[in-house]
Amino acid sequence: MVAASQVGKSELELNVIGYIIDQDPGSILFVQPTLDDARKFSRLRVAPMIRDSKPLKAKVSDVKAKDSGNTILQKSFPGGMLTITGSNSASALASTPARYIIGDERDRWAASAGTEGDPWALAEARQATFYNAKAVEVSTPTIKGASNIESSYYQGTQERWCHLCPECGEYGEILFDRIQFKHRTEKIRGKKTYTIDGPISWICPHCGVLSTEETMRRQPAKWIPENPEAYKAGVRSFWLNAFSSPWTPWEKIVLKFLQAKDDPQKLKVVFNTLLGELWEDRGDLADEDTMLARREDYGTNADGSPVELPEGVLVLTCGVDTQDNRLEYEVVGHGYYGETWGIKKGYIMGKPDADEVWEQLDDVIGHIYHFRDGKGLRISITCVDSGGHYTQEVYARCRQRKDKRVFAIKGKGGDGVPFVTPPHKIPIKDNKRITCWLYTLGVDAGKETIMSSLKVQEPGAKYCHFPAGDAYGYDGYYFAGLLSEKLELTQTRRGNVWRWVKIPGHARNEALDCRNYALAGLKIIDPDMAAVERRLKNLPEKERPAKAQPQRPKKQAPDPFDDW
Repeated sequence: MVAASQVGKSELELNVIGYIIDQDPGSILFVQPTLDDARKFSRLRVAPMIRDSKPLKAKVSDVKAKDSGNTILQKSFPGGMLTITGSNSASALASTPARYIIGDERDRWAASAGTEGDPWALAEARQATFYNAKAVEVSTPTIKGASNIESSYYQGTQERWCHLCPECGEYGEILFDRIQFKHRTEKIRGKKTYTIDGPISWICPHCGVLSTEETMRRQPAKWIPENPEAYKAGVRSFWLNAFSSPWTPWEKIVLKFLQAKDDPQKLKVVFNTLLGELWEDRGDLADEDTMLARREDYGTNADGSPVELPEGVLVLTCGVDTQDNRLEYEVVGHGYYGETWGIKKGYIMGKPDADEVWEQLDDVIGHIYHFRDGKGLRISITCVDSGGHYTQEVYARCRQRKDKRVFAIKGKGGDGVPFVTPPHKIPIKDNKRITCWLYTLGVDAGKETIMSSLKVQEPGAKYCHFPAGDAYGYDGYYFAGLLSEKLELTQTRRGNVWRWVKIPGHARNEALDCRNYALAGLKIIDPDMAAVERRLKNLPEKERPAKAQPQRPKKQAPDPFDDW
């Protein structure tokens, strides 16, 4: 069973355990991701169920009773025993014969039970002597192509929970792609807030008629298999999302999506836990040759020179990677809804402590980049990597250029680290009086955004444009660096962790880092794209509603960033 959170997965498992104990006793092996999870589930879910059910309480002795033979992880009952363990416990999985196996949160299991191999295979081997054995796997889905529950689901009947359309009488699944809603976006203290306007409706895939949440909750529903042939093999599989949950209103799901849509890390959680969908934005990217072929012609000016800025670009940012013998940079153009354009990729050879190197960078960030009609844009912000062997030199040079919005950044890896956090002052060469601003970037979040955008195939939201022609610098070397890393599942003591690792044969990743820093620059300045477009196209400003009466300006605390 594949299901979103809060749709009764745990209740299903508890009901299965209760039925076995009371009606069809046999040994049960209940497997959680870790032993800690097993103990927690036993105390918080299994024990209260037994305590509050008279038939179960009569058959399962209390843990505190003398000679009960029961512990937190083992509970005896007439005709069998319930053993609760973790997927990382090889001894329990390999030594406990069981007629029933229940696996909870399969996608979060350890890749191997110690050195014994796949935990589910070990558990299934314990059923070999039972002719009437049964196994149940339950999980919230995770990553497409690396999901255990996905593989198991496709081996079964692939049943989806479908609702009857009140208009045409056909059954259809309620998916997020078929949900229609209107919303308003406001900024309060610099943060976006969302409000749903009007009812949220479901679009029937058969007749296209809109039905509200209230209507659909009253409609009949049933499981419809996509692979009924699996009945013969005795394998049933089910997929359920939060739109069918009686505890989760549709508005909550939609708001969660809106709040997470600009952050891949948060959006991944919404996809997995609410929409009940696999997260697809990992790996499987095109190779360098495919990206080279995707480059496009930005056009030429009247004098035959290449156009620097194509239509759609509203803001320019620059990311700079620091190496021992050069500065490597990329100028990126940004438009609406995350659409980007590669503008200029280049190198400045020389050690980062040399004046001439930074003077050449000044030429890059001080240049006015022009559209075909002659209008131009300057780079709004430049983020310079302060890692490596020239940290103090980067601090000093960025301080000198703070009026040009050149800032030092430091990358920090790890899942859950925010892409951009507020900057802090850092002393230069241990002198507390001379400081520069330093931003810490969650580089993993940025890489996930980049890889997700590279998968978009049609120009528009999140699409990445790259120019053809030697003048821009987007060659095979650039794309080899841009596609140099992938997410890989790594087993640690704390469980399975996704980490970015270099792909064999792709030693250099500066292009990926430069693009990451340029995206972080846009996140830092967070421009009003509509206002930029109005100024760029000389459009009239939006009319502001007149105030009823003038208000006294409130005293504000001094802005710590005024010295920018």
